[in-house]
Amino acid sequence: MRKRGSHTSLDRSDLDKTTINVMWTVAAENVEEGDRIFDSHVKWMTGHARDGQAALLSYGISKGRELADPMDPNSAETGNTIFVLTEVYQSPAGVPEHWKQAIETRRDLPAFLAWGAKGKVTTLHSGTVVQALW
Repeated sequence: MRKRGSHTSLDRSDLDKTTINVMWTVAAENVEEGDRIFDSHVKWMTGHARDGQAALLSYGISKGRELADPMDPNSAETGNTIFVLTEVYQSPAGVPEHWKQAIETRRDLPAFLAWGAKGKVTTLHSGTVVQALW
């Protein structure tokens, strides 16, 4: 591992990059709609800049069952599903650019927000990657 700030232009680390992280916890009846929302979302995200200060460096959606005890991987499932969105941008400029594009071009944005309101949402906007392995 390298110390923070010691990476070079050859490294592909996300260290010091800006993130949007969102976690949605939804009931079983909302999972199919979530799958549709994220299928649409990933297609829309392909239009984001891939270079410059607002560049989208990586994008991912994770999905899995919520556990009764989140710190015990052997605990019972609650019946809910967790969706986790991770977007990494070159700099903080990526976050307002993302939301500008969402408001201007994301036709599915109202459905996305309405779906999110059906469950519990936790959001980290403009986070900074402070630990990374590569």
